[in-house]
Amino acid sequence: VLDKRTATEREQAQRQAELLAGVTVALARKAGENDQLFGSVTAADLAEALGRQGFEIDKRRIQLAEPIKVVGEYTVTVKLVHDVAADFKVIVAREP
Repeated sequence: VLDKRTATEREQAQRQAELLAGVTVALARKAGENDQLFGSVTAADLAEALGRQGFEIDKRRIQLAEPIKVVGEYTVTVKLVHDVAADFKVIVAREP
């Protein structure tokens, strides 16, 4: 029973990984000179943004070495289950 459940979880995670691969999260933040953000973009911010796109991802599964502090484009990895991970694109723009 455990093997069957693990296989089902892995299949669901792989489907979610395929969907996530096509996702782009765009966030606008206030920024100062040299595109430094006032504050930062954290895993919690990314989890919330993914939630708005229909993905329920725990912020602890988002692999962000450190909060994003500069305007730009980033690739962020989400670890879904033991051996299934997905990358998605994050674009942090200057707030108008």
